[in-house]
Amino acid sequence: MVDKIWLGGIFLKNEGGYEIVLKSLSHYKKRLQTIGNSPELKEAAAMFAPVLQQQAAKTIPKIDETVSKIQNFLSDEIPVGSLADDAQFLQRALECYQSDIEKAENTGHEYFIKLLGDLPAAKKDTPNITQAIDKISQFSV
Repeated sequence: MVDKIWLGGIFLKNEGGYEIVLKSLSHYKKRLQTIGNSPELKEAAAMFAPVLQQQAAKTIPKIDETVSKIQNFLSDEIPVGSLADDAQFLQRALECYQSDIEKAENTGHEYFIKLLGDLPAAKKDTPNITQAIDKISQFSV
């Protein structure tokens, strides 16, 4: 049986993709930490909000663990394959960042603008996010 090679790992390390992934993970963590202030959550049914807040609290440690794995991967302490299992999680962080950029642009809601900090700089990340989402899901035989 031939092992698959995770091309996302090559992108992370050799093509500098780790920068946008780490930035997205940082944003994802901020988003989850402030989920109680999110306009979407405020619009959700009262029973639904606590469930989302519980899930957010459970996800934050996973973000810290993933950042640590990426740093260990970059310093060659762990093999590329050890991050392949986190590909969907990385995509979720990238998609969250991308979605929040779009929401800030389209709605102008203060929550999203404040969450992003510098909207013009965040907008410049959009092509990198799209590329990272594409590359992280790729495998080769």
